[in-house]
Amino acid sequence: MTTIAKPVDALPPAATKRRSFWRRFRKNTPAVIALVLAILLFGAGMGYWFLDLAGVHWPYDPIIPNPPDQLQGPSAAHWVGTDDLGRDIFSRILLGAHISLLIGFVAVGIAVVIGTILGSVSGYFGGWADTIIMRFVDMMMCIPTFFLILMVMALVRPNVWYVALVIGLTAWTGTSRLVRAEFLTLREMDYVHAARALGARHLRVIFRHILPNALPPVFVSAVLGVASAILIEASLSYLGFGVQPPDPSWGNIISDGKQYILDAWWLIVFPGVAIFVTTLAFYVTGEGLRIALDPKETKQI
Repeated sequence: MTTIAKPVDALPPAATKRRSFWRRFRKNTPAVIALVLAILLFGAGMGYWFLDLAGVHWPYDPIIPNPPDQLQGPSAAHWVGTDDLGRDIFSRILLGAHISLLIGFVAVGIAVVIGTILGSVSGYFGGWADTIIMRFVDMMMCIPTFFLILMVMALVRPNVWYVALVIGLTAWTGTSRLVRAEFLTLREMDYVHAARALGARHLRVIFRHILPNALPPVFVSAVLGVASAILIEASLSYLGFGVQPPDPSWGNIISDGKQYILDAWWLIVFPGVAIFVTTLAFYVTGEGLRIALDPKETKQI
């Protein structure tokens, strides 16, 4: 019996869209490279963290001081040098990677959940709900976010989870506006009117019919938001309001090394390169996803 291959056009619409999206994304070589780099950075950071929890410190313990090796430059023994306490900078950058990335993902997760809920309610129901929510969003956007975070962190004991929570609670406004705009368009589509005519409840219409189609732009915004959250966390840690020593963060590694900037340049350069490469990888990946979602822009690649 001869098996006839199923033509692409016969695939479910969702599967066809996914294939078309990934085909367009793969054509964007910088975005593919950035995605692979982001995955490798995340895997390296989380892998080193699990090894540290298991008591395996490679190549050196990132927490315990080693005074005989203090302020040594890059060498075969210490690839990117040591700090003023003799701790290996490469080990501290690897351990700090999981903290920066963890804060980035948790903060963005909180922001996406809050922004999606408020944007969905605002865009779907409209009327007084839309007015109240959007005026609240406008009020939040008028407040300088970074200074608001600094004020809150000054009132609590800084740690990883507080930093992620505060960033997430102040970074949802853009997501809410994006989701609202998608809902205003999608709620007028024929399939939504058909679902309502068949007696579907509001929650079913929102979560089953509208929200899945509104999520792709939100996903792109979330990827870009991870890079922004990492930069905010590094800034907070540099100023002393973020991750506290002896736990390493890219920001506090730079802060600890600023007094030796003329004599031990590696304390500033290598953590700075880690921040630059990571944020660039997420920004390029997010931009590539955005372009892949828009076939008109993909033709220009």
